[in-house]
Amino acid sequence: MHTIKEANFRFYAELNDFLKPQDRFHLISLQFKGRQTVKHLVESLGVPHPEIDLILANGQTVGFDYLVADGDRVAAYPVFESMDITSTNRLRPTPLRVTRFILDGHLGRLAAYLRMLGFDTSYHNDCADVDLAATSFEEGRILLTRDRGLLKRKQVTRGYCLRSKDPYQQLREIVGRFDLLGNISPFTRCMACNGLLKTVAKADILHLLEPRTRRYFDIFKQCGQCRKVYWKGSHHEYMQSLIERLRSDQVKK
Repeated sequence: MHTIKEANFRFYAELNDFLKPQDRFHLISLQFKGRQTVKHLVESLGVPHPEIDLILANGQTVGFDYLVADGDRVAAYPVFESMDITSTNRLRPTPLRVTRFILDGHLGRLAAYLRMLGFDTSYHNDCADVDLAATSFEEGRILLTRDRGLLKRKQVTRGYCLRSKDPYQQLREIVGRFDLLGNISPFTRCMACNGLLKTVAKADILHLLEPRTRRYFDIFKQCGQCRKVYWKGSHHEYMQSLIERLRSDQVKK
C-alpha cells in the first residue's frame, strides 16, 4: 500500500495558460502515490513539458526525471528570452531558440508564412503524431501544434503550443516567443516545399511562364527542390505588406 504524498507546485508566466482557471498564478497542492517524476506530475496538471525551460525543487534546479518527494516545493518556468539564467541548469542541452520547425497537419498556412520569412519549416498535412515527434527529436526541430497531448510525448524535447487559431496571430506568437524578428530572411525558401530559392535567368525558365508573366517580369527565383518559380507579382506585394505589418506589430509589443 502506497503512502499518499503531497507536493506544492507553482507555475510562472505563460505556463499558467495550461492550468485550470482556479489554479492560475496560485500555489497548487497535489497529492500522489508512489514514485512520480516531476515530468509526470507537471503534465498531470496540464502543462506540456516542452514548454518548460527550468524547474526548481526546493530552490535547486532539477531535471524532468527528478522524483518528487513528500513536502517538495516545485517551481516551473517557461523559456527565458530576456533573463540570463546561464548559471543554472536548463532542462535541455541546447537552447530552445533554434529556428528549425516542424508543424502538425492543421497548420498549413502558418507553415507557408514561416517559410516565407526564411525559416526551415517541415510540414506535411498527413504526418502521424508518432512521426512528428520522432522527426522533431531526430532533426532537432521545434514542434508547433495546438495539440497538448502531442507535446506531452516523451520524444518531444522542443515544442510550443499555439494559443491562437488565426494563422497570422500564430505567426506573431512564434516570432515573439522565439525572438525571431532579427532572423527574418524573406523570400529565401519555397513556400510549397521548404527548399531554398536561387536567382535564375529568365531564359532558363521561359518555358515555365505564362505569356503575361514573360512580358512584365524579368527577375525570377526558382526552388532547388520542386522547381517552382517565383517573381515579384501581386502575391509578392501581399507578402511584403504582411511582413511589414509583422515588423510593426512586434515593435509595438
